[in-house]
Amino acid sequence: MKKKVISALLCATMVSSMLFGCGSKEAEAPAAEAETQTETETETETATEETADTTEASAEGGSVYYLNFKPEVDAQWQEIAAAYTAETGVPVKVVTAASGTYEEVLKSEIAGSDAPTLFQINGPVGYNNWKDYCMDLTNTDLYNNLSDKSLAITADGGVYGIPYTVEAYGIIYNDAIMQAYFAMDGAVVKSVDEIKNFDTLKAVVEDMQAKKDDLGIDGVFASTSLLPGEDWRWQTHLANIPVYYELKDKGVSDIDELEFTYGENFKSIFDLYINNSTCAPTLLGSKSVTDSMAEFALGQCAMVQNGNWGWGQISGVDGNVVTEENVKFMPIYTGVAGEENQGLCTGTENFWCVNSQTSEANQKATLDFVNWMISSDAGKDYMVNSLGNAAPFSTFGDDEKPQDPLAKEMYAYMEGGKTAVSWNFTIFPSQDFKDDFGAALLEYCNGNMTWEDVVNTVVTRWAEEKAATK
Repeated sequence: MKKKVISALLCATMVSSMLFGCGSKEAEAPAAEAETQTETETETETATEETADTTEASAEGGSVYYLNFKPEVDAQWQEIAAAYTAETGVPVKVVTAASGTYEEVLKSEIAGSDAPTLFQINGPVGYNNWKDYCMDLTNTDLYNNLSDKSLAITADGGVYGIPYTVEAYGIIYNDAIMQAYFAMDGAVVKSVDEIKNFDTLKAVVEDMQAKKDDLGIDGVFASTSLLPGEDWRWQTHLANIPVYYELKDKGVSDIDELEFTYGENFKSIFDLYINNSTCAPTLLGSKSVTDSMAEFALGQCAMVQNGNWGWGQISGVDGNVVTEENVKFMPIYTGVAGEENQGLCTGTENFWCVNSQTSEANQKATLDFVNWMISSDAGKDYMVNSLGNAAPFSTFGDDEKPQDPLAKEMYAYMEGGKTAVSWNFTIFPSQDFKDDFGAALLEYCNGNMTWEDVVNTVVTRWAEEKAATK
C-alpha cells in the first residue's frame, strides 16, 4: 500500500469524522488548541515581563523557557513557573504545544531569538532529530541523581536526554464489574488472578459481552478511539507489543525492516477490543480518547486500554461512578508463548533536554530550575502531586510516589517479579508511519481493508520511513 493511498484515506477519514463533532482532552480541535496556546503564551509572557521589571538582576543572569509537550498539564506547569519565579526571581516561561504539534512548534521556536531553553524528546529518534540542540548533561546533578542511568539518552559517550517520569500502560478494569461477573453462574473463571494469557482473557471477555445486559454495561471494552489524532493507543501503544517481541527474538534494539511477525497477535487483541465494545466497529472513526475514558468512568464498560495517567481522566469525569479501590490494571495479553509472566508495558518517552545553543546563563538557570523540580520539597510535590510523575530520581523517597490507584498498580507490577514490556515505540520511524498505521486500522474496522492490507501497510511504511532517516 503506497503512502499516497493511505494519506488519501486519512484525509477522507478526517473529513467524515468532523461530521460527528467529537473532541478530546488529549487532542482538541486544532483551532481551539491554537487559541489556547496563543493565550497561554501571551499570559505567561506578560507575567514574565512584569516579573522582569522587579528582577532585572535575575533576568540578566539567565531565564528559563520550557516548551511543554502535554496539554493536559498546562495549568500545572503555569503554576509551577509562577511559584519558581516568586521563590527565586528567575523568569520562567512555559508554552504548551497543541496536541500533535510539538515537533512543528519546536522547529519554529528553536530557530527564534527567544528559543526554548528546556524541551523534550521522545527517545532515540527524537534525539537524532534534535541532537544539534541537546546539551551534554553528563556532569549535571540532573543526571547524577537519575536512579537508573540506563534510562538516559546517550550517544558517543555523552548524555543528552534525562527521563523525568516512568509510566506504564495495560488494560484498566473496573473490579466491581469483574466481581459481579465472577459471581454469576457459569462464569469462565472466578478471579482476575486466573486471567494470565490471551486465551483466558478472550473467553472471559466474550462471555461477559454475552451477559452485558445482566452486568449493566454497554460492552466489555470502551470504544477504540480511531478519530485521527486520537488513535495513538493502537498505532503506538498497542503496536509496541508485537515490535517488542520481534526485536526480542532477533536480539536487536532497532530494525530497518520490520517483518511484523507478531501481526496476528496484534490482530487478535485488536479484534477482541472492537468486537466486544460499547459501539460497533464502523462507528470508531468518530470516537476520541475522552469518549473512551468517559465510558469507563460512567460504568458503561468494564475495561479500557490506557496508562497510569488515565486516573485523572477517570476521576475528573462528571458523574464518575468508579471508585479508587475498583480501578485496577492487567497486562495486555496477545497470545505470545510465555506471556503468563508478562507485566505491564513500562518505560518513558519523556526526556528533558537543555538547549546547547542558548546562552550559558540560560543553561545554568534551566539546570537550576530542573534541579529544583527534583530536589526541593516544593518541586517534588509538584512533580508527584500536580504532574502525577513517577519520577526516577534518587532524591525521591518511598513516601514521595504518586498515590493514585493506577500508580500504585504500576509500582506493584514493577516490584512483583513480572517481566515488563519495554517501550520500543520510541524507535518507530516517524509520525507519518504511525498516522498511516492508524488510518489503515480505521479502514479495517470500516470493512474497506483486509488484515493483509494492514500488514502490508505496516511493513512497507516502516521500511520507507526508516530509509528516509538514513
